[in-house]
Amino acid sequence: MKRHFRLFLLYFAQYAKVRLAYKADFFIAVFSSMTATVLGFGFILVLFSKIPKLQDWSFYEILFLYGFSLIPLGLFNVISWNLYEFGDIYIIQGRFDRLLLRPAHTLFQVVFEKFRLESLQEVVTGALVVAVCVRRLHLTWRVADSFWFLLMVICGAVIYLAVFLILTSVSFWFEDRVGIVPPVFNMLTFGRYPLTIYNVFVQFLLSWIIPFAFASFYPTTHFLGRRAFTPYFYLVPVVAASFFLLAVFLWNKGVANYSSTGS
Repeated sequence: MKRHFRLFLLYFAQYAKVRLAYKADFFIAVFSSMTATVLGFGFILVLFSKIPKLQDWSFYEILFLYGFSLIPLGLFNVISWNLYEFGDIYIIQGRFDRLLLRPAHTLFQVVFEKFRLESLQEVVTGALVVAVCVRRLHLTWRVADSFWFLLMVICGAVIYLAVFLILTSVSFWFEDRVGIVPPVFNMLTFGRYPLTIYNVFVQFLLSWIIPFAFASFYPTTHFLGRRAFTPYFYLVPVVAASFFLLAVFLWNKGVANYSSTGS
């Protein structure tokens, strides 16, 4: 662990140094990322300018959910770059071969070779929005809630990583430049709103097949006092651990199945 943590710091420092060497490009990327985030909040503002509540969810409750969802998603987005491009860059172009020659786990190298630094603004923005909502909703915030909040953020990021790692691992068996990541990525938006507004099929899909609800919706129900979802709240770490172990298992199976392009 100590060695891999040191490697992570070296990876991050080196990439940040290279990325910040082109400051204009970096700040344009940050601005673009912030614009997308603001537009997301803009949709909520427009929605609640037409209706007083979404089912029995108030404006600030929806805003709390949306803000919270940005934090684990932002952490995931920082390290997700290579997962989206894995099939094209590593499998079809044959760059995975060089990872096999290094004395570090291939998954560690793929995840931490590149960073999307501009996505850190999502973490900051989400935290600020949550803080505002806590005050507006007059929520009682205990010391234990701070622990749960941190744990839920970590679990949420792990769930996102696990889901997309499972999809990425498919590239070892089905070589395709685009892969199946983009369609599932578009489903992230569903997890930013109360699960109860969807039909039973979508609720089941987002809970047990592609568990985005466990990364965003269920964690927020504890802080918003929605006791009906308490069992699901305590299942979040279990779901995160289960899907991550499955993702690592499939990745290792994929690596064992990998055959070089020969180029």
